[in-house]
Amino acid sequence: KIAVQCYLACIAFVDAQVGRVLDALDASPHADSTIVVLLSDHGWHLGEKGRWAKRSLWGNGVRVPLIIAAPGQAAGQVSKRPAGLIDIFPTLLDLAGLPEKEDLEGRSLKLLMETPDASWDRPILCTFTPNNHSLRSTDHHYIRYADGSEELYDMQADPDEFHNLAGKPQHERRILKFRKALPK
Repeated sequence: KIAVQCYLACIAFVDAQVGRVLDALDASPHADSTIVVLLSDHGWHLGEKGRWAKRSLWGNGVRVPLIIAAPGQAAGQVSKRPAGLIDIFPTLLDLAGLPEKEDLEGRSLKLLMETPDASWDRPILCTFTPNNHSLRSTDHHYIRYADGSEELYDMQADPDEFHNLAGKPQHERRILKFRKALPK
């Protein structure tokens, strides 16, 4: 309980500091020409599934906040589409009106900033230690471990990932599609 209180106090403190920075930006002459990106480097478990810290491929270990505010973009847009931190640089290039780079693996999120429910067909990859991968689509989360074991969760019906659907015949096509998206 004390550890969770400390973690939440840290979040509240950081939130207050972000507010101070944004207030200073708003009071400056640069507010209308500055792109702001807020993120973290990994998720964190607070006791869910018996875990503490970041060491898992489940949602709480891999999800991070990603907030982007830019001139000319509507405020308060929220997209449920999966995005990765690998998409930040292409997004910044796009928002700044700079030429896109063909050699990047990520892609611009500007479309989702303008149309949060736009079609988005790409699962997001997260890897934790060699050959342990997580792929997240809009509705499903697939995990494949180095030993070959698999997990599949329906994120609409089971957002806390308690019911592994891998191995159920009705999900085999979906799992095959995820397998094809895994790194070689």
